[in-house]
Amino acid sequence: MNEVCRTLKDSNQNDTVEWWRGAAIYQIYPRSFADSNGDGIGDLPGITAHLDHVARLGVDAIWISPFFTSPMADYGYDVADYRDVDPTFGTLADFDALVARAHDLGLKVTIDLVFAHTSDHHAWFAQSRSDRENPLADWYVWADPRPDGTPPNNWQSVFGGPAWTWDGRRRQYYYHQFLKEQPQLNVHNPAVQNALLDVVRFWLERGVDGFRFDALNHSMFDPALTDNPPADNDGPRTRPYDYQAKVYSMNHPDVIGFVERIRGICDEHGAIFTVAEVGGDDPMRWMKAYTAGNHRLSSAYGFDFLYAPELTAELVARVMRGWPDHPVHGHTGHDHLAEGWPSWAFENHDAPRCLSRWAGDDNRPAFARMLLLLLASLRGNIFLYQGQELGLLQDEIPFHLLKDPEAIANWPLTLSRDGVRTPMPWLAGAPNGGFTKGTPWLPLSAGNIARAVDAQEADPTALLHFTRQVLALRRGHRALHHGAIDHIRAQGDLLSFTRRVDGEAIHCAFNIGGQRHTHKCPVGDVLLAVNEADNGHLPPWGAIIIRETSA
Repeated sequence: MNEVCRTLKDSNQNDTVEWWRGAAIYQIYPRSFADSNGDGIGDLPGITAHLDHVARLGVDAIWISPFFTSPMADYGYDVADYRDVDPTFGTLADFDALVARAHDLGLKVTIDLVFAHTSDHHAWFAQSRSDRENPLADWYVWADPRPDGTPPNNWQSVFGGPAWTWDGRRRQYYYHQFLKEQPQLNVHNPAVQNALLDVVRFWLERGVDGFRFDALNHSMFDPALTDNPPADNDGPRTRPYDYQAKVYSMNHPDVIGFVERIRGICDEHGAIFTVAEVGGDDPMRWMKAYTAGNHRLSSAYGFDFLYAPELTAELVARVMRGWPDHPVHGHTGHDHLAEGWPSWAFENHDAPRCLSRWAGDDNRPAFARMLLLLLASLRGNIFLYQGQELGLLQDEIPFHLLKDPEAIANWPLTLSRDGVRTPMPWLAGAPNGGFTKGTPWLPLSAGNIARAVDAQEADPTALLHFTRQVLALRRGHRALHHGAIDHIRAQGDLLSFTRRVDGEAIHCAFNIGGQRHTHKCPVGDVLLAVNEADNGHLPPWGAIIIRETSA
């Protein structure tokens, strides 16, 4: 059984919280992390061989994107067998070795489960589509055509076009919120829920410490298949999907009952971390619903920063005000918070590199340090995507080399996800940055190869060393790690707030702009200052963290 809680200690307190609350989690996209066999695609043995690098960062856990058996129509998010490893990535024995090595290094292991849909190659779908009477006939979302033969409603696919595909075997349409190769599971069906819960048990028994549930709010829908109304916002519209308010095709209230069943299974195995990916319309409402109380998920993964075109003090302040709350006291299971616990990321495998979105060439090194310190100061769990510790930038992938099905379908209006999925550079002087001895599945840019791990290890001023310093700061102070947040202020480019737990209060101030500003800090000990900040001034992209002595 997994340990129930991990002790966090500093000079003030010795009480305990669950290991995941306030954790820093490192996301690994397995195709692009490290290739051990020279086929140009990353794999599980490659991850295992480089876990020392991850552990030295000072993170608490890893999150591995899907590695299950898959035809790779959506690069692993189309699962054909939830209980096996795709040969591209290795074997179940390779996974077991990865878990053992991670645990030896003090790292928890979180994996990505995709429960809204499967691949059309999954055995469940093969049986479901065979006829209308078989035992799995209603495990997916099937519907008769309208009298004129058109799809049963107006729902649109995230990847473009109608969310319905005709199947001649059943003479019905099947629903898919993403690719037509990703048929939607009917998670309203208790038998489907039971099968998915058995998947959770399978991986828990292999030593997994947590799960990220992909697109969980897509897993249920209005059973009446009511048409979605037109969208009433002014956001960008590059796909038919953007023209609708997804009132009936996602965020069905019954998802909460399934969430509670997942929590029950995880509780049987100890302090298992569960986090839901929650995007779409009104995400904060559903983030809080999925994590409320002690009987739902641990956390929810917010999108507030992932697609923001610019980072502003007001954006951060608004998001943090939505999750103010109070510190957690005592042992696991006591004094938990009614509204749940958030998780934050500035980039991931779907969202562009944050430095490419938010920083210019002239200010990028300073901005990167301010940004890492800001992420480490936020209330909630924090996720770092592979290469973020190196300051990797978004790569430009020409159309003829694109792999991302969404980008290909919506070219050139949708930004390719491939640009954030390019391989991790390990050796600046080696071909392909040391990622592979073969031809990489996506090309690496010369600029990112120059930012390789070995080059930064040799430079004490590099972002890699600063990342370790910042994560050590967060882990060493309970107020930063899991304390409350208050006194949140945004004035132009200036952002400040206080993190506190029991007798410790830590003041955090950031200049998210290119002009010098004055800022009066409380009396205290400077824990970390970047870009020449001090307790009276914040130069461009300056930041300062002070432990108040009067708290």
